[in-house]
Amino acid sequence: MYQHGPNCLAGPRFRVREWWMRAAVPRILVAAPSEEAPIRWELVERVRSAIAAGVYDTPEKWEATLDKLSKSLGV
Repeated sequence: MYQHGPNCLAGPRFRVREWWMRAAVPRILVAAPSEEAPIRWELVERVRSAIAAGVYDTPEKWEATLDKLSKSLGV
């Protein structure tokens, strides 16, 4: 058993994380850019600038995101 501070979540702790790699690898491979869908660097820079300026997250975007999340969860 491992000792953790009061802010840690309760539950089993694993030193070896092969289970995580098995779960994460397919997602990483699917999300990798390809020649059909190259990285749009101008969009990346525009979003980074908006985040740095503090204007990227708007109430409208949060509402749209929450609506999509609730629909995907069937709520």
